[in-house]
Amino acid sequence: MGERVVIIGADATGMAAASQARRLKSAADLEIVVFERGHFTSYSACGIPYWVGGDVGERDDLIARTPEEHRARDIDLRLRTEVLEIDVDGQRVRWRELDTGREDWIGYDKLVIATGATPIRPALPGIDLPGVYGVQTLDDGQALIAALESIPGRRAVVVGAGYIGVEMAEALINRGFQVTMISRGGEPMATLDPDMGVLIRKAMEGMGIQVVCGVELSAVHTDAQGRVTGVATAEAEYPADVVVLGIGVRPTTELARAAGLPLGESEGLLTDLAMRVRGHENIWAGGDCVEVLDLVSGSLRHIPLGTHANKHGQIIGSGVGGDYATFPGVVGTAVSKVCDLEVARTGLRERDAHAAGLQFVTVTIESTSRSGYYPGAAVMTVKMLAERRTGRLLGVQIVGREGAAKRIDTAAVALTTRLTVDQIVALDLGYAPPFSPVWDPIQVAARKAVTAVRRDAVTS
Repeated sequence: MGERVVIIGADATGMAAASQARRLKSAADLEIVVFERGHFTSYSACGIPYWVGGDVGERDDLIARTPEEHRARDIDLRLRTEVLEIDVDGQRVRWRELDTGREDWIGYDKLVIATGATPIRPALPGIDLPGVYGVQTLDDGQALIAALESIPGRRAVVVGAGYIGVEMAEALINRGFQVTMISRGGEPMATLDPDMGVLIRKAMEGMGIQVVCGVELSAVHTDAQGRVTGVATAEAEYPADVVVLGIGVRPTTELARAAGLPLGESEGLLTDLAMRVRGHENIWAGGDCVEVLDLVSGSLRHIPLGTHANKHGQIIGSGVGGDYATFPGVVGTAVSKVCDLEVARTGLRERDAHAAGLQFVTVTIESTSRSGYYPGAAVMTVKMLAERRTGRLLGVQIVGREGAAKRIDTAAVALTTRLTVDQIVALDLGYAPPFSPVWDPIQVAARKAVTAVRRDAVTS
């Protein structure tokens, strides 16, 4: 009789692990049981704002593989079933069917924890009332779309100005809502330095979005019928017919904590390079519930992104299936957009570099996406951080229009390979007027960074 692997969570990491393990081992050699408390599997949570905004037509367009497709590959997938407890010593988990209430235990030889992340909901008056929505799952997206199509008013408040916040602001603008976005940060997109975030705020304001920064939500107000009427901060009140939360997420690791598994500073599970939970040879974890190594700073970080989650699943599936693979770490690359404004970042912000004990220089340049004389050339702003003396690239942030965001990939490769700004200047990048100036904007920033590093060396 073969081994049994139990997987908790059936989205990117969980089902990628299940699929990879099945490729390596047949059902006779490996029984795969997956528990998922939701209705869906293998879907793109990152695409939910675009579905809400109408860029993606149907919910099912976001589903990469259905439960039926997984089951056809001899994967025992149990939807609407949540895991309540992990018994590490007994190598078993306790589960409950949400629709029937039936509970039982199941043993495992190997365990995969892919519980994802949970949207942050501050403990405030009215925060859990109807009319306040998160956007973490397909169920969340479906509920929000139904509300947007039925409420009589057209006023929306988005709480939070990170990736989800700005993307949801765009989605609501596309649906014809008047949008106010409030954030406790000094500028939108705290994943950027404030001097780059201000570019996003100005662009959003130009799109008709009211951006209120430096304030904290204190309450959600409702009328006598319980319908949302607005939100309050310490300074003001803002009317709303619908409130969307985009404050961020935290690792969903309550089960792991109760089982005594090791957690990091952000409460994410700690794993080795093969995604095994530290100190446990037969338990793996990946996706939004783990912390990962930042290759630039050397610290552990919680970075909830689908790109990492899918890679983790492949690596875990290889380990569960008897093969070998590792996940070396990340450089923190992410892209987003709000209307026609593209936003990208990789590596360290200034405060990250300070926290890591690094000394650095910064430069900011403006360039264009194409040769300036070619039709459609759009301005982009590039900020670059480089280490003092060595000139090693530490981070890049880009804000611009068409053609801006994906340029971050050049910087991500440079960070991963620990290139200096001198080496970036020498890169043989592609050029033609419809695609780039003679000097790509990344190289323009690198040239200025080279000068700054050399000037710093002379004056220090």
